Amino acid sequence: MAEICYIKEFLLTFLLFVALCAWRNRGSGLIWNWPLIGMLPGLLLHVGRIHKICTEVLGKSRRGTFHFQGPCFANMDMLGTVDPENIHYIMTSNFRNFPKGPEFREIFDVLGDGIFNSDHDSWKDQRNVSRALIIHRSFHRFLAVISCEKVEKGLILVLEKAALENRVLDLQDLFQMFNFDSICQLVTGYNPGCLSLDLADVPFSKVMDDVEESIFLRHVLPENIWKLQRRLGVAMKRNEISRKNGDSNIENKNGEDLLTAYMNRGDGYDDKFLRDTILNVMIAGRDTTSSALTWFVWLVSTHPQVEKKIRDELKTILPSGERRVFFSVDEAKKLVYLHRALCEALRMYPPVPFQQKEPVEPDTLPSGHFVNPKMKVLFSWYAMGRMELIWGKDCLDFKPERWISEGTWPICLGKEVAFTQMKAVAAALIHNYRVRVVDGHRVVPNCSIILYTRDGLKVRVASRWSTN
Repeated sequence: MAEICYIKEFLLTFLLFVALCAWRNRGSGLIWNWPLIGMLPGLLLHVGRIHKICTEVLGKSRRGTFHFQGPCFANMDMLGTVDPENIHYIMTSNFRNFPKGPEFREIFDVLGDGIFNSDHDSWKDQRNVSRALIIHRSFHRFLAVISCEKVEKGLILVLEKAALENRVLDLQDLFQMFNFDSICQLVTGYNPGCLSLDLADVPFSKVMDDVEESIFLRHVLPENIWKLQRRLGVAMKRNEISRKNGDSNIENKNGEDLLTAYMNRGDGYDDKFLRDTILNVMIAGRDTTSSALTWFVWLVSTHPQVEKKIRDELKTILPSGERRVFFSVDEAKKLVYLHRALCEALRMYPPVPFQQKEPVEPDTLPSGHFVNPKMKVLFSWYAMGRMELIWGKDCLDFKPERWISEGTWPICLGKEVAFTQMKAVAAALIHNYRVRVVDGHRVVPNCSIILYTRDGLKVRVASRWSTN
């Protein structure tokens, strides 16, 4: 009898506890702040649709800024923001107070000492050197040759076969292969030949997908848990990626690849620096461009009016009715509407959906929110692209016409390289083929540090010239 009374008292206490928490969190929306464990349960509950939740929470928060409170026993307090004034302040006005921080370096340990893991003087020095090499005419000449070659002798052959056989094609996989081949050749001079008619699996790509998902989970799990996983051997190691990547010893005759350019500078870079630098560039080149192309093609294929405008623009630089497998770099530069459509796709589906910073000293952001060194500051680029206060009531519409300039987003080191590759692929694809998503195929974002579609992009392609 006494045991029953104890159980009743426990249940009553528990119900009162839940009621008190509910009263404290009234009006707080999707994520409740529980005693001791903070908002972690809400984060884990919604992690499968984290980008949508971020958009909803930040959209309802004062000045698009939300304080996520983690468990009291874990270092997980974060300030999420999409406020343009906050972002400008952190990225420009008070940049030195907001490095990536030591925890970022641990989370992204696979990147070693490369530019994406660096801060302050190291970051500045690496950026200056990389920029000097990337804008060099020798690299640009090489970029133009490789982009056209990969489209004409790789991508088009696969698309032609798929069109003839009326087979379902996963464009996301195809773009990953295309970009992996391209970036390997641009960076190391080595062509791995992943983009082939049999579309065989690429071990390196599988390793990188696993690594990126693991890195994402490190952002939503308490630090002591993912560090325990790393000690137990769950996390991927940088040398395993290197083993999967083959040998890069092929000479090129059309310009200078990035690795050769680094080695020819005579600055005494050791093997570790070169490995980390090249791995950083390869990961960025493979993933960001293929992600952007995937979402762009999906948006264009579901918006016929945009597709028609792009085709009309392509016709202005071609003789009437000419079939063109690829467009040169100089021709692609003239495609203003295509450029705007790519910018609009990047607004709605940024390849890197969030970015993390850690304040060195306590500070107050323009929005009035206080931050300290024990907190992380997180930008959600995905959510920012969907804010009505920034983009207007049509913020969820795919509308290339809104892009007169590109002043909203931070300048990316590899921007020109990425746009050159994307325009080469997009122009050839839209000019020569009709792309339609397979009926019933769901296109939703994944949960990773790179914004891919969760189930690929399954399509059928049809040649525009087969009935002419």
